[in-house]
Amino acid sequence: MKIAIYGSRRQHDYLPQVEAFLQAITSPEYEVVMHRKLYDHLLHLIPRALRCVGRVVDGPDFTADIAVSLGGDGTFLRTAMWVGEKQIPIVGVNTGNLGYLAALSISELPALPELLAGKRFRVEYRGLIRVEAEGLPARLWPYALNEVAISKEESSSMITADVSLGEQPLAHYRADGLIVCTSTGSTAYNLSVGGPIVQPTIDVRVIAPVAAHSLSIRPLVVGAATPITIIADARASHFRVSLDGRSAALPVGTSIRLSEAPFKTAVMQLDTCSFADTLREKLHWADSMNF
Repeated sequence: MKIAIYGSRRQHDYLPQVEAFLQAITSPEYEVVMHRKLYDHLLHLIPRALRCVGRVVDGPDFTADIAVSLGGDGTFLRTAMWVGEKQIPIVGVNTGNLGYLAALSISELPALPELLAGKRFRVEYRGLIRVEAEGLPARLWPYALNEVAISKEESSSMITADVSLGEQPLAHYRADGLIVCTSTGSTAYNLSVGGPIVQPTIDVRVIAPVAAHSLSIRPLVVGAATPITIIADARASHFRVSLDGRSAALPVGTSIRLSEAPFKTAVMQLDTCSFADTLREKLHWADSMNF
């Protein structure tokens, strides 16, 4: 089995679990590739455990059967970008706070080879948003697994945004910002501004304003196949567009087109864990239940 490993460099508190996992895959049946940033970090901490690593890479020039993401949800999003269009199934191992996208806790990491051998996972294919806009930097990967956010450059002002669905005008938004999220991203920034939680295997988009300046404007759910066009204006000369936290400034009046990505991200989940289980565990819904 070929395993690709990506991770944050905040692993000091979890070195025993990471070391045990790397030792468990130090055998001829595993071929391991690791991102250089993580490799260089661990090289100073647990160098012996890195004997399993056959190849160290800086970019996306690799293949694998699965990818392991060590970190929080932000690390998972960067792992998805690293994997890109390959659709390699990603198993998230949470060392962060919420870890909504993770299938395993860090304590379960050493058991990952056994779980894989026992075929204890299912794979869910999650849709991404493709972003097209004149002036979007080439360095910016033009896809978002969680959300695309339009925000202002000046903290004291607001933005306006003309939004169309396909060729039909939808609304003129006046707000502090505007979010368009995937089903996967409905529990991220969207949730904090009052947007709905969406089952992640249902491929839709949620358009949610941030602090709308109108009581009649509410979050809206539309089909993923519906193209969305946003033309933003602001008091400043530029506004900011963010794709899963990776951002760039664009001139006001720039037209941003959001559409379905031509590929999906493959997310691994334990076969014993359901969507309801995730909500109860990660969002603490079980705290208010009597059963």
